[in-house]
Amino acid sequence: MGIIGWIVLGLLAGATAKLLLPGRDPGGFIGTTVIGIAGAFVGGWISARFLDHPVADHFYDGATWLAAIGGSLVLLIAYRLLFGHSRR
Repeated sequence: MGIIGWIVLGLLAGATAKLLLPGRDPGGFIGTTVIGIAGAFVGGWISARFLDHPVADHFYDGATWLAAIGGSLVLLIAYRLLFGHSRR
């Protein structure tokens, strides 16, 4: 799967993470989208590096999707913890 595939996967993973973790985000839609893309990369890296499950080369692998959504959730939670109260 190429870089464009990871970006599309990240967009969808970010949207899914936002659905699973509703509420106001400090960055809005654009911030959540960027976090989703970064989360897909982080989740894939963690899966390959520490869980000994390299990401698949095709777009429809369930483990790749779970890694991307998990990475997006982790980054979204960290982002909210770091910057969530700065708008008040």
